[in-house]
Amino acid sequence: MQDRAPRPEELEPVERASVDELRELQLSRLRWSLRHAYDNVPHYRAAFAAAGVHPDDCRDLADLGRFPFTGKSDLRDTYPFGMFAVPREQVARLHASSGTTGRPTVVGYTREDLRTWARLMARSIRASGGRPGDRVHVAYGYPECGPVLRPSGRG
Repeated sequence: MQDRAPRPEELEPVERASVDELRELQLSRLRWSLRHAYDNVPHYRAAFAAAGVHPDDCRDLADLGRFPFTGKSDLRDTYPFGMFAVPREQVARLHASSGTTGRPTVVGYTREDLRTWARLMARSIRASGGRPGDRVHVAYGYPECGPVLRPSGRG
């Protein structure tokens, strides 16, 4: 089997970072996310207050456990756009559930979110051995959509 591991010079600096450097980056990004949500989404201001926390209380990665989780009911209760932390004009893509088990849930992505996601997917494919010229078929199952129907007489 051919070794398709990337050479160290092909890796981005964050992929070569030490554990301490990664934790520092994670904490910085976590603190930014908590502050952004708190400053821009009324739901998070209320949820943080109910939990007795404030974004400034996040001083270590372990502090995340003190902050409330976002559940599907939160998305439904703020339908359709109450969880957006940017003006709707900055939302480039929407994903929404069908709402068959209740009120639909809506998630919005900015252009920068989409660029970040594309870079993450490219790095993940490269890390698993994908290289330029390879073909990748990405297929997800959606079990909540119901059974797959097959023509009679076929397994």
